[in-house]
Amino acid sequence: MEGLFRTFGGLFLALVPLGMSLLGRVAWTQEEPIPHRWFYASHNLLVDENVRELIGIMERAAAVGYNGLLLADFKFNILDRMDDHYFQNVAQVQEAARRLGLEIVPAVFPIGYSEGILAHNPNLAAGVPVRGAEFVVREGVAVLDPAPVDLENGDFEAYRGHRLEGWGFHDAPGEITFIDTATVKSGRASLRMENIRRYSPEHGNARVSQEMELIPFRQYRLSFWIKTEGFDRPDRVRATLLTEDGRNLTPVDLRVRETQDWTLQNVVFNSLNYDRARLYLGVWGGNVGKLWLDGVRIEEIGPLHILRREGCPLTVVGEDGTVYEEGRDFEPLKDPQLAEIGYHEPPVLRLTESSRIAEGERLRVSYYHSLHIYWGQVPCSLNHPEVFRILEDQARRVQALFSPRAFWMSHDEIRIAGWDELERRSGKTPGQLLAENVRRCVEILRSVNPEARIYVWSDMFDPYHNATERTNYYLVNGSWAGSWEGLPPEVIVANWYFQRRRENMPFFAQRGHRQLLAGYYDGDPSRIALWIADARELNVPLDGVMYTTWRRNYTDLEAFAQAAWGKRP
Repeated sequence: MEGLFRTFGGLFLALVPLGMSLLGRVAWTQEEPIPHRWFYASHNLLVDENVRELIGIMERAAAVGYNGLLLADFKFNILDRMDDHYFQNVAQVQEAARRLGLEIVPAVFPIGYSEGILAHNPNLAAGVPVRGAEFVVREGVAVLDPAPVDLENGDFEAYRGHRLEGWGFHDAPGEITFIDTATVKSGRASLRMENIRRYSPEHGNARVSQEMELIPFRQYRLSFWIKTEGFDRPDRVRATLLTEDGRNLTPVDLRVRETQDWTLQNVVFNSLNYDRARLYLGVWGGNVGKLWLDGVRIEEIGPLHILRREGCPLTVVGEDGTVYEEGRDFEPLKDPQLAEIGYHEPPVLRLTESSRIAEGERLRVSYYHSLHIYWGQVPCSLNHPEVFRILEDQARRVQALFSPRAFWMSHDEIRIAGWDELERRSGKTPGQLLAENVRRCVEILRSVNPEARIYVWSDMFDPYHNATERTNYYLVNGSWAGSWEGLPPEVIVANWYFQRRRENMPFFAQRGHRQLLAGYYDGDPSRIALWIADARELNVPLDGVMYTTWRRNYTDLEAFAQAAWGKRP
């Protein structure tokens, strides 16, 4: 959800004029109280300081009428590894909740941001395919014979004035984009960007672009060098590889700093079913400062982050069609750094002493690998049996720890799905796979606590949000439409898409779902009043509201309470 907030946060804020006060538009009164008045807390309870901080927030919240909190701690995924100190800290939070009359709702089932599941087995990550990559045997090792990529003038050595040859698009050459022969990483020229907001006051864009051919279903690395000086929007630097139908093959954060010396950036991507894409390199929404780029490369790689599980087979085929056997013809292949973020040298395919593969033989290698979205988000398989075994174990441990009156399912922003053979053999669309997944998740929670209320984030089940008919959502193979069919009516939907509230609130209400409005989003705290008023006008049954911050910003905790239920500190 943080990714969408970064993208659309400005649009959300624009929906309510900054000068418009909604504090008087309160949908509930003293006679008609909001049932659940919560705040969101993402605290690592292993850290004593976090426990003290959280209890302080709980005390502030209780003083102005909050009666619960959604508690999200990564440690809920690995309770089997926690020591006594952790459980003592949890007990402190539980005691404070009892004293203050606050319900603790634990977050479970990280489908989408699945690092908690993958901590048990990183091979359960959602996989994307590499098909028929060409290898050649040299001295007992099969090495990749990469197909060349037709990126032209990636070192920026060819130019006329401030225009790069081979790069068909520049933002304001000579005003924003410059050829720089004084500051370079290598060779005699680099590309400098500055004066961005001055010459692009509306958008703050500074980009160059080039179209190139790719081989479908191959694994690639995009790399380039970057240097900055007083660049105040480093988070806006992007390397976007855009396909004709609008899919971004490289949804990755670059982690650029305001001022840094030449630093190598690596972006790993899969071409999926595309044979052509356009690279956009630069800044969206820049402001002041300087940025330099140099040494842009795109090269085929493999098999980085290779997955070894059911549904993600490894196939090695010889020139004559012989299918070679792992263990007999080549050593078992795995990536010992599978769980690590970012680029590292891919593992090597080594032949056995008794291999039938000849020296110099050309091979076709197919496999599946995981990908990181933004910085470290990795979704899990939607239908692998071991995923559900891990989820059931989590549910039982969280039940034993909290005995909660409610669970919160963390299905959210699932950005890779539908490619591996388990999912494809099912014959189901991503939406149908998700419907089946969430149905099973509800069954697990019912088995451990039949009386507990169950909540879920809205976006992956909202036809006005991520569950549309579109087939190019991030790296998903198909559409999320129909995912809502897996939600029993008693599941309470945490609606967080304010922009389409007048469409999505009635949609969920017609399907029998009560809704909790996940408001604030580090924006205008008074906006929740408008949301509540619209729900009342549309006769939407509401379960409650939640102060939802992704920045652990509780500055507006009291103002949100005043807007939602009229409680002043």
